[in-house]
Amino acid sequence: MTDIRLASVAGVFYPADRVALRGQIDAYLRAAGPVPNAARPPKILIAPHAGYVYSGAVAAHAHALLAPWRRLVRRVVLLGPAHRVAIRGIAASAATAFDTPLGAMPVDVDAVAHAIEMPDTCIHEAAHAREHAIEVQLPFLQVVLEAAAIVPLLVGLAEPPSVARLMRHLWGGEETVFVISSDLSHYLSDATARAVDRASVEHILARRPVL
Repeated sequence: MTDIRLASVAGVFYPADRVALRGQIDAYLRAAGPVPNAARPPKILIAPHAGYVYSGAVAAHAHALLAPWRRLVRRVVLLGPAHRVAIRGIAASAATAFDTPLGAMPVDVDAVAHAIEMPDTCIHEAAHAREHAIEVQLPFLQVVLEAAAIVPLLVGLAEPPSVARLMRHLWGGEETVFVISSDLSHYLSDATARAVDRASVEHILARRPVL
């Protein structure tokens, strides 16, 4: 039996109409401009999960980097914060697909089974039921990739080393990419947000975690 996780924020964070949604994403991707040449696909992307009117243009710059590799990338490990349900550790989903107005995106159920081998990771459907952090990434992935499956994971009260161990557990090769769904700063003035986000980016690029 197929257990599909139904879209929760269609019509709120992004258009519920299939044609309107596809048109909006195509426009964002066109505006993102040409993708720089690269020898291999990116391994990790960070993309925002606010409503598309606020963050769609920025998210498009991240997801566009996958388009040249649409036939190579077969698995997207999605990690996002749990907004709706307080959880300890990391929550996977038992669903076999996540639905959007563009259709159902399959879940890599074997990779999910592999993920929950880790001691801090478990199935938690309630955490996924109304969560937007993963859902808003899916329409972009459905457009830029050809036939990829997702591994949807929500991070709650989890220690950074625990998340790092899970990522290593699922690392794979060039067929696997990670999308980290994050708004970075929140509720700050423009100047402060730019400064905080710039510092965050510098830490990430230097591989210098702030624990």
